[in-house]
Amino acid sequence: MTKKILIIEDDEENLKLFSTILRHNGHVTFEAKNGMDGIRLAMVEKPNLILVDVHMPVMNGFEVLKIIKSKPSTKNIPVIALSAYPLSGARKGFPDGGFADCVVKPIILKEFIRLIEKHLL
Repeated sequence: MTKKILIIEDDEENLKLFSTILRHNGHVTFEAKNGMDGIRLAMVEKPNLILVDVHMPVMNGFEVLKIIKSKPSTKNIPVIALSAYPLSGARKGFPDGGFADCVVKPIILKEFIRLIEKHLL
């Protein structure tokens, strides 16, 4: 079943990679290169899942998560943290902080797909 996934990632290569993988697996993707654009897209598109890079300039993933979870129209959308640091603040952000899960970059393709599908059930 096709689902809508929002990817908020400031690294162009990672953004293209995640989007390509998800589209290849039958999903519709929306892309934002910063937190503010990501929040706007989340409000308009109401995706089934949001992937957000934890370490971005201007507005980091924790700030994006806080805003998304504060809005009635988006508070129930699962948000997955994307982080290059497996033991960094990204891990501290969930589940108590509101992240549904964390993907460590660089990704392992099969694990990435399995984790995404788990949160789309």
